[in-house]
Amino acid sequence: MTAATTPVDYDLTELQRETRMGAMGSLNTTREIRRIDLSNFDARKVEIADQLWEAAIDVGFFQLVNHGIDLGEIRGAFDMAERFFALPESVKRQYPLKKALNAGWESRAQVRPSTGTPDQKESYQITRPHMGDLFPSDQELPGFVEKMLGFERQSWEIAMRVLSCFAYKLGFDDAFFTRAHDQGKPSYQSTLRLLHYYAIPADVQDKLDLWRAGAHTDFDCLTLLYQRQGQGGLEVCPGKEMDAQEWTPIPPDGDAITCNIGDMLMRWSDDQLPSNFHRVKNPLPGEYMGPRYSIAFFAQANRDAIIESPGKTHPPITAGEFLNQRVAANFKAY
Repeated sequence: MTAATTPVDYDLTELQRETRMGAMGSLNTTREIRRIDLSNFDARKVEIADQLWEAAIDVGFFQLVNHGIDLGEIRGAFDMAERFFALPESVKRQYPLKKALNAGWESRAQVRPSTGTPDQKESYQITRPHMGDLFPSDQELPGFVEKMLGFERQSWEIAMRVLSCFAYKLGFDDAFFTRAHDQGKPSYQSTLRLLHYYAIPADVQDKLDLWRAGAHTDFDCLTLLYQRQGQGGLEVCPGKEMDAQEWTPIPPDGDAITCNIGDMLMRWSDDQLPSNFHRVKNPLPGEYMGPRYSIAFFAQANRDAIIESPGKTHPPITAGEFLNQRVAANFKAY
């Protein structure tokens, strides 16, 4: 990947859609969120690549099973995340989010253009080159750094396996996206995000607004989402139903990793792979009102990687500049 000339005023109008996505919409429970079996990956790669491609161009969301991460490792990561969020706020405030680097802790800080209100959650972002003094000490949370960096690495490996399939389908070599997400470079910007949606207080359970997290697309190439059993709320709306706003729930499944295509890969694929809207709704009366925990891994290409699609649908742009402009488009839309 070589340097690109990036027009600083490139207009990401196709991404400024969130302001239209704040309504309740309707449910479509017949849409299939496909489950892709990654077992025996090397021998079945062409078959798996075809299955991933079909799922991605259809809904943009799919679930991975037999993915290779031990379920005990996933449970351990959730346990550690819950322990982090249980720390006193005075401790967590020692590790504040560095927005430009996407590293650190924040609470009720993310305002979606689709809603105009803060998401009701706190989160902690781990972006390897930028953590510095943003990790809790071993006295505050023993074993946290080792556990979470190990889990981040496992998530990266699964993401690169999936992206190698998309590289094959797009005519790139198998290692194309692995080079673009090189963990050894200071320009690495993939992120492991720990999420805690706050429990619903009893006195407001009968007068909730609509969303824990408003409708949005992800800025990255590929998102891997780990959900806890019984803590639902995730819904997806594929682009072809965007105007009708037909939403499909994706119930949590502790055995599967839920994946979606992000804006970067949509651009890299000449818009063949859609980056679709998703949201987290508040529970309805009678549903589980406790805290909701999830963990997301965002495979974002290194800042110096060049996003240039085979069909040249869009001008070349560095992933760093793309991310800057995508964030700017988001806040401008709001």
